Amino acid sequence: MGLDHIKAEITRMRVQIKRQQKDISSLQKAGISTASAVALLERMQDKVDALCQERDRLNGEERLKQRTYPSGKAIRGVPDHRRM
Repeated sequence: MGLDHIKAEITRMRVQIKRQQKDISSLQKAGISTASAVALLERMQDKVDALCQERDRLNGEERLKQRTYPSGKAIRGVPDHRRM
């Protein structure tokens, strides 16, 4: 999975979690048991947390690939081969 795919999956799942929370709220107002829905919501949140960790790991790897100054700050701007 690429970084862009993981970010899109996190966004999609967060929308689903919000929708699930609204559904649980309406079920609770109606007096219907929500134990299984809450369990599903927890599993979804765990999945998002795992994806966020994976995203952070991939971001760290990308930063390590970049050239940096001795201070650790990323070098941005014109590449060496185009400088005069």
